[in-house]
Amino acid sequence: MPSIKYRTVEVDALKVFYREAGAQGAPKLLLLHGFPSAGHMFRDLIPLLADRFHVIAPDLPGFGQSDMPARSQFKYTFDNIARLIDRFTEVVGFDRFALYVFDYGAPTGFRLAMWHPERITAIISQNGNAYEEGLSDGWNPVRAYWEDPSAANRNALHAFLAPETTRWQYTHGVPDAACVSPDGMALDNFYLARAGADEVQLDLFGDYQSNVSLYPAFQDYFRAHKPPFLAVWGKHDPFFLPAGASAFKRDIPRADVRFFDTGHFALETHAEPIALAMREFLSR
Repeated sequence: MPSIKYRTVEVDALKVFYREAGAQGAPKLLLLHGFPSAGHMFRDLIPLLADRFHVIAPDLPGFGQSDMPARSQFKYTFDNIARLIDRFTEVVGFDRFALYVFDYGAPTGFRLAMWHPERITAIISQNGNAYEEGLSDGWNPVRAYWEDPSAANRNALHAFLAPETTRWQYTHGVPDAACVSPDGMALDNFYLARAGADEVQLDLFGDYQSNVSLYPAFQDYFRAHKPPFLAVWGKHDPFFLPAGASAFKRDIPRADVRFFDTGHFALETHAEPIALAMREFLSR
């Protein structure tokens, strides 16, 4: 079993926590998590890849063990998160790497790819969307806040931060909920319960519209650079529909799109087949 190291590095005066495994000289792989999780969502995946890849999985600022600076000190936008992770890759020496992006990790990683296309060797998107048709009706309460950022619409989004909603995100669309470990969701709920975390997450819900506005730019990048691309998708995801996975082939005709009989947090039930798909794809 490859050993995993747990490290913290300072990036622009913020501490970024990350998991690292694999040999320093191996091909580099950057794993970017989503809402409301952190790098612990990759706890089953990393050991399945670390024999062949140098893997790093940071916690985004405001998530997990990374710093969660006050909103007066750090503006919680996806642009700012991506800029910090961009600097993080430079600090840890990730100059050329493959990207694994999930949920919030997708608009973060796609920004990195647009800014530095020469650094990206491949992209694996696991329920990481870049197309309007990939957004389900589950986004309607968030869209309402985009259209009218009133206190009432912002307050309504607290429902997404409730412990029972976290559990629903993990188990919805999973054929057997007993196969989903309670560990990941328990950690997520612990982090969400920290003082001030709710306002940080509400800020990011509001700013998610910046990602949708960038979808055409992401698609331009895909068409122009056609990075080797693998989509591994939980087909019962209540937020990011299978149509969003299939849409990648419109801009990257040779994209490899695979669906799995699970939900949003596909790694909770399908880490092994996803790792096998990645190993096959990245060995080409």
